[in-house]
Amino acid sequence: MLLNIIQYPSCSSCRKAQKWLESQEIPFTSTHIVEATPTAEEIKTLWKNSGLPLKKFFNTSGKKYRELALKDKLLTMTEDEQLALLASDGMLIKRPIVTDGKKVTVGFKEETFDETWK
Repeated sequence: MLLNIIQYPSCSSCRKAQKWLESQEIPFTSTHIVEATPTAEEIKTLWKNSGLPLKKFFNTSGKKYRELALKDKLLTMTEDEQLALLASDGMLIKRPIVTDGKKVTVGFKEETFDETWK
C-alpha cells in the first residue's frame, strides 16, 4: 500500500520526513493535518497500529498544548476523551504521522524511518 504522510506543510519535521521519503524514492500521498484532521476513530487505528502510548500522539511542544495546560489534564482523561481532543484540532497532533495502513511512525527520526520504511 502507498504510504500516507499526515503533515503540516510548514512543520520542519514534516519537511524532513517528506525529503527523506523522496530521497529513498518511496512514493507517498500527503494529507494536511489541519485541513483534513483525522477523526477520533482514525487516530485510534493509527495509535493501535503504532504500538506507542497514546500520549506520543500529542504535540507536546505545540502552542495549543501549552495553552490548554494538557500536561496535567491528560493524566485524568480517558482514552476516548484524549482521542476526541486530538480529533478536535490537528495542531494538537504530533506530526508527521506516516502509515501504510498497517505500520505507523509518529514524528521524524531518520533511524526509525530507516528501520520502518526502507
